[in-house]
Amino acid sequence: MTHLSPMPALAAAALALALAAGQVSAQPLDIKPSGQPAAAARPAQRAIPLPPIRPPGLGMPRTDAVQATATSSAPAAPAPAPVVTANNEPRAATPAKSARPSTPLSKAEAVERLNAYFNGFSTLQGDFIQFAADGRRFEGKLYVLRPGKMRFEYRPPVTMEVVADGTSVAIRDRKLATQDLYSIGQTPLKFLLKEQISLERDTSVTGVSTKGDILSLKLEDRSTLGGTSKITLNFDLTANELRQWVVIDPQGYETSVSLYNLDTQRRPDQKNFVIDYQRVL
Repeated sequence: MTHLSPMPALAAAALALALAAGQVSAQPLDIKPSGQPAAAARPAQRAIPLPPIRPPGLGMPRTDAVQATATSSAPAAPAPAPVVTANNEPRAATPAKSARPSTPLSKAEAVERLNAYFNGFSTLQGDFIQFAADGRRFEGKLYVLRPGKMRFEYRPPVTMEVVADGTSVAIRDRKLATQDLYSIGQTPLKFLLKEQISLERDTSVTGVSTKGDILSLKLEDRSTLGGTSKITLNFDLTANELRQWVVIDPQGYETSVSLYNLDTQRRPDQKNFVIDYQRVL
């Protein structure tokens, strides 16, 4: 059935994970009488890996060992022809430009870089890997059509899907035949669905760091249900693509979504974003 009643704090936290990071547990949450998750269920925070399916080293900090392996396995390239001046004297070669800045980006430069990236496309689809707070892993397809539309489509055996149609967010469970509706403004990452994205206007930018090729931008969204959500965007400076986001919900649970096989040219089918408000699943 479709539920439209107000959402308690626990459901708000579940929604934060569901839309922003695909929380897809098919089992009921362990709940105390107060409506809060049992303390024993809170996992220790841990480092979240980037997608393991991508080619080794892509989007990860380069090491001498990786570079040496790549060099030894690649066929030898022909030596370039020498560059000479008009007097037939050798000219010093111009150093190749790096695909990423040689020095870490400032906060303003990092925000500008990500704003330019997000505003460079209005459609996106690709594969994702979700690591839930309890360590479980799920996979599926992500579809985005800005402004306002998003879909997380999970692979079996998961029976849930999350759909945003520009106004509302529906969390549907085909196995349980339920559909819960919420306002899109109550969810983290809603700023990514705007027609024009401005990270410094729509969120609070709290930090920036660079490790190898990965630029990490830390944000806070104080308007999500249940309190403030902390979001980290991990961006590959070499590939010029978003690789991962990590969300810590108001209750402190950490969930990540890693992305690969991204396509910003193909337009997703509008049917991916339809919510039937009268439907009984």
